[in-house]
This record gives sequence, structure tokens and C-alpha cells, in this order.
Amino acid sequence: MRIVTGTIHHETSTFTTVPTTWESYRNRRFGFLRGQQVLDKFADTNTALGGFVDGCADHDFELIPTIFASAHPSAPTPREIFDEILSEMLGAMRSAGIIDGVLMDLHGAMVVEGIDDGEGHVLAAVRDLVGPDVPIVAQFDIHSNVSRQMVELADVMIGHETFPEIDQQERGKECVDVMHRILREGLRPTLALCQLPLAWGMNQVTAHPPMRSAIELLHEIEVRPRVICGSIATCFPLADTPDMGASVYIATDDDEALAQSYADELGQWLWERRVDWQLVMPSTRDALTLADTAGSYPVIFADRNDNTGGGAPGDSTGMLQTFINADLQDACILYMVDPEAVTLCQQAGVGAELTLTVGGKSTPIQGHPVEMTATVVALGDGHFLYDGPRNRGLAGNMGPSAHLVQKGVHVLVVSHREQPYDTAFARSMELDPQNMRYIGVKSAAHFRAGFEAWSGAIHVVSEPNVHSAEAVAGRFKNLRRKVYPFEDVW
Repeated sequence: MRIVTGTIHHETSTFTTVPTTWESYRNRRFGFLRGQQVLDKFADTNTALGGFVDGCADHDFELIPTIFASAHPSAPTPREIFDEILSEMLGAMRSAGIIDGVLMDLHGAMVVEGIDDGEGHVLAAVRDLVGPDVPIVAQFDIHSNVSRQMVELADVMIGHETFPEIDQQERGKECVDVMHRILREGLRPTLALCQLPLAWGMNQVTAHPPMRSAIELLHEIEVRPRVICGSIATCFPLADTPDMGASVYIATDDDEALAQSYADELGQWLWERRVDWQLVMPSTRDALTLADTAGSYPVIFADRNDNTGGGAPGDSTGMLQTFINADLQDACILYMVDPEAVTLCQQAGVGAELTLTVGGKSTPIQGHPVEMTATVVALGDGHFLYDGPRNRGLAGNMGPSAHLVQKGVHVLVVSHREQPYDTAFARSMELDPQNMRYIGVKSAAHFRAGFEAWSGAIHVVSEPNVHSAEAVAGRFKNLRRKVYPFEDVW
């Protein structure tokens, strides 16, 4: 069996000031890859494509790669860039000749200039190319805004079941297992969607209550007769699009009514607990008081809104200023995005003391730049190898970087936007977070995969930036349905 695969992947914030350019796809993260380059990069990695490779080997399928195009979360992709990427992928699929199935690696929250539903558009183009009889199985992020067009065009959709998302390889293999059942066992998938009037809050870490109970119920439904698979999409709430919101999608074997009943059942269960999924986020200052009262160290402060993994600039200064004002010892910030500050550190050299401003340069919404008189501990080119559960086996690149310390506050200043998935990059810059007492991360939850096991406490905090509640209040104009809790909170 000949299976073709393609990746067009972007989580899009319609509120960020960070643009998406050709460089975002070609020269950031893992680069723009073609053909064999895709397999060379992702074989034996904890990624969807790593799972596709493993699954196809298990089932003796020939996997034919086309392109891998993935930009770090940012603003909507310009239409001309998107059209060129999609055209190249379709051309490669066309050149593949006769194919038996399609495996897609998509996100589920892609917005293109002029196209609210990026994945729906991609799936429509692929369906037009391969026709109605070639099965399309696609993997999606847990933070998808799922449209009815996506469900109508894919035979089966499989979303991540973990957050932090560390099951990409496992879900990728599941996609191939389902493809095997379709092609060789006569499985006839029927897919149903239940869209909820809900924007999920930060209570979505799957290892902990209450989210753990939602995944347990999903798994109970998945083992019922005739159910193929099911997924919960908690949504990506920073996209002002008609389909923004949480959803459930279930696939059954040739019984759409049954699939719909199970999707509605789980959807109703989730809706009845809508308050449980929300989380109040204090400022870093208030969280610091709570942390010192509790006395469980090391304590991690997660700046959810300046998470570059959600499209934020990564240079908000509220947390850094709080750490400095509190005169913390054994404290660190991972990471501050500020290429200008890195250049000044490079000019000064390792061991030099200099006065400079850090952060707050992308837009005034991110806060005022923080003046520091700091020592340059280390400099680097930003290259490292992930060794935590997420992105295991892949090389990372933070760009030219510097490790600064002012009194007891250490700051890793970087040139490329990325959140800390594990401690590998910090250690490459002569900073081991496990030796710190106070740790600030620009991340919503993915950091937990590499940090939570050894932390004493974690506080999710909010500081002024482009994605804070105050910054986006009243700016949703395109929602198709009312969405809780925006009417009460935003």
C-alpha cells in the first residue's frame, strides 16, 4: 500500500503583533523540508511524523513524504505564502502517482489571510485531488478549533490526548493503525462533531484533575462497540474565527448516528462542568507571596499569556521586573526574547558587566523595558538537542543567546521565540534550573513535561501583554456562537 503524507502546520493568533513570513516557515524551528528530508528529520522522534514512519513500517506500507511546512505560532499566514505551500504539497502528491491513502499532520487552529479555517481549506484541496474513495486520516493538536468542514472532508481525525502534548508519536501510529483497518479490514469510518459554546481555560493539564476525568471518560467511550476513536479539542482561544471553541469528535464504524450520540454525550458532560475548566491567574507578584507562604521549592511561575507557543512576542517584562524588585536569589527567567540585548552582550563578552535594557521592545503592550546592570555568564549560538519527553530527538535553535545575571536573578536572553520544553537549552548556557529556587517560564503548560517532576510548586500567572484578558477584551468579532466565559470574563 502506498501512503502519501504532508504537513502544513500553524497555530495562529489573530491578536499577536508577531508577523508570519516566509522566514517563519523556511528558517525557524525545523525548516521547510521536502521528500526524503522529512523522513530523515523525523524518524525516531516523538512527533506525528515519527509515528507515521513507525506505523507504516509495522504495516508494511510505503510512506511517500511530500513537504513539511511548520511556522512557530504567530499572526495569520499571508495568502500568497499559504497558496505557494499548498500548491507545492499538492504537486508532490500528484507526482506520487497512484496512492492508497493520505496521512496529514495538521494543527487545527490555522488562520490564513482571507481564510478562517486553514485546515478545512487544506483538506478540501487534498480531497479534490485524491477523490472521494481514498481515505484521509489526519492528526490534530489538542488545541484545535474544529470546523464541520474538517469533519466532512477527513475520514478520521485523531487529536492529542495529553497536555503537555507528549503523545504525538503514539497518535501518529494510531493514525496508521486506523488506515490499516480501512484499507485491509474494510473499516468504514463515520465521523461526528459536537461543538461546545466554550473556550477552555487553563485547567486542561491531563495528568491532573479535573482534566484527567475528562480523558478517562473519553477512553471509556473509545472502547465501546463500533467506536474507532475519539478526541477532545480544548480549542485555541486566541483566534477570532467563526469556529473558535472547544469540541468533541468521535469516529465509529459505519454508524454516524452512534458517533453523534457519543460526541453529544461527552460534549454535554464537559459543558456541565464548564466552570471547572477555568483557572484564575494571579500576577507574578501575588503568586510570589503565595509561594513563599507555602514554602515548597523550587517554585515555577508560568507566564501563560506571554507564551511564545501561543504566538506571543516573548518579551513581556512584568515577571522580570517583579523578580528584580523582590531582590530574589537563585532565580531565573526562561526565556526573554530580545535580539538587541543579545547583540550588546556579544559585544561585551563573557565575564563583562554592562548596563542594558531587556524586554519590552516588540510593543508597548508588553511592558516597559527593564534596566539591568548584569554580568554576562555565557554566550551561545542557540543550537541544542531536546532531551525531554516533548520534541525528543529533535534539534532546537534559539538563535544567538546570552545568559545574564544581576545579583541573584539569572536571565536567558534569546533571539528566536520558543518556550522551554525541557532544561536542555538552559544547561547548554551554564544554567541548571534545578539549582534555582524561583523559576519563571514563558509557557502555558508544555514546560511541565520537563520541569514538573522535580518542582515543588507551580503557579500559572498573567502579566500585561498582547494576549492578556485586557488586551483582547471586546476584540472578538467573528464568533459563530456565544462562547463561555468571554461574556463574563473578557
